[in-house]
Amino acid sequence: MSTISTAAKLADLHARLEQAQDPGSASAKARRDAAGITTPRQRVARLVDEGSFVELGALARTPGDPDAPYGDGVVTGTARINGRPVAVYAHDKSVYGGSVGVAFGRKVCALMDMATRVGCPVIGIQDSGGARIQDAVTSLAMYAEIARRQLPLSGLVPQISVMLGKCAGGAVYAPVTTDFVIAVRDRAEMFITGPEVIRSVTGEDISTEELGSAEQQAKNGNVSYVANDEQDAFDYVHDLLDRLPTSVNEPLAPYWAPSDEETDRDRSVDSILPDDPNAGYDIFEVLTRIFDDEDFVEIQGDYAPNLVTGFARVDGRTVGVLANQPLHLAGCLDADCSDKGARFSQICDAYNIPIVYVVDTPGYLPGVQQEKAGIIHRGSKLGYVLAHATVPKVTVIVRKAFGGAYAVMGSKNLGADLNLAWPTAQIAVMGGEAAVVMLQGKQLAAMTPEQQVPAKKMFIDFYNENMTSPYVAAERGYVDAMIQPSETRVQLRRALAQLQDKDEPQVKKKHEIFPM
Repeated sequence: MSTISTAAKLADLHARLEQAQDPGSASAKARRDAAGITTPRQRVARLVDEGSFVELGALARTPGDPDAPYGDGVVTGTARINGRPVAVYAHDKSVYGGSVGVAFGRKVCALMDMATRVGCPVIGIQDSGGARIQDAVTSLAMYAEIARRQLPLSGLVPQISVMLGKCAGGAVYAPVTTDFVIAVRDRAEMFITGPEVIRSVTGEDISTEELGSAEQQAKNGNVSYVANDEQDAFDYVHDLLDRLPTSVNEPLAPYWAPSDEETDRDRSVDSILPDDPNAGYDIFEVLTRIFDDEDFVEIQGDYAPNLVTGFARVDGRTVGVLANQPLHLAGCLDADCSDKGARFSQICDAYNIPIVYVVDTPGYLPGVQQEKAGIIHRGSKLGYVLAHATVPKVTVIVRKAFGGAYAVMGSKNLGADLNLAWPTAQIAVMGGEAAVVMLQGKQLAAMTPEQQVPAKKMFIDFYNENMTSPYVAAERGYVDAMIQPSETRVQLRRALAQLQDKDEPQVKKKHEIFPM
């Protein structure tokens, strides 16, 4: 009876582990290297703290096939980013095209189960060929198993997807169900059905870039950020994790207190707004001055730019920001930005991140196309989430707050805790230009053109002074404090410090029903 020595067994282990480091076929690796594509382990190493990655399932492979490559098309493991624990998986395009098979699915599911138990973020580096056709229903079952595990993770820990290649068919559903999707320019592709299938079924002729490039999917609302390259994508992941808790049970980032003393940056806010209330300006000129510093991490900047969403800091702690952008559609709310703002608000509420509304909107965007787009039910989502969110909510009205947009953009009536307003604020059912048509249209029509101009101006001036004045809202208790613009940073600090122990009791029931 022969006995295999310990040395031989160790040598066998090292050989297997060495083979598992880059298990793809020679031809697949040659194509990868020729295209300048990094390996999954290189990608993980660039993302996480040096030396922190602990791989799980390196020797897993398709059951019953002794020639099957190790890993089964995915690298999984735990690591740390800036010292905090994360669970990471990365598709291996050189093995079965990164498609999902049984061992692949079991590895990812095991990692997600661990993240649920431990309470740490899950980051998926996506570069998948989709379902493994030769595995038939098994591949589809693994897709479903992975998707099922995203539900217990949702709102418990941040889930982030980094799109570094093609992601088609069922492979796109898992990423878009995560909290944030980052796609690399000129590299990522996302679509349910590709150009060839579309062409054969519908006759439509469209290129892959037009259909599912990172830029196009960002405009479609499916991507949080378009990165210039892999390193930019990984840097953005770091920016996000730096502003998010490890889990819902962990406090936000460490507290650090900026000074209450007025700075030149504070004083510059007093002169940002144009004197003409109808003139445009960039809301980022405001956002980069009223928080701790100019570091603002925008989310979905390429989608519905009339509403800016992103993370800033107040007292060193993360806050979520929803701000109207006058440079796009004059800051009007539409169906797309309502979806965008509602989802971002849900993310903030899920992870106990206070919300700050910065308001300058003339109302909901009118038009036949908006009605067809479902503005009625989609527009209601902003108000629904505002009322539903239990985190501290502070509103700063910098200029216009008209109509239904006033209500859903952080009004006290729908649940905001504190409302601040600049003296430039205008709060009313509608602006003076619209009101004069509604209230004085017949009288003006009866006048000569020479009489109409001064009469219209007189009415608008009277309306703005008596109807849109922020002091009217303050007198009625809908604005808690009128503040000078230069005081905004300090006032936000004080407001959120006052609200830090907010505890809103919940009515016992199963769950609310989201608008259609």
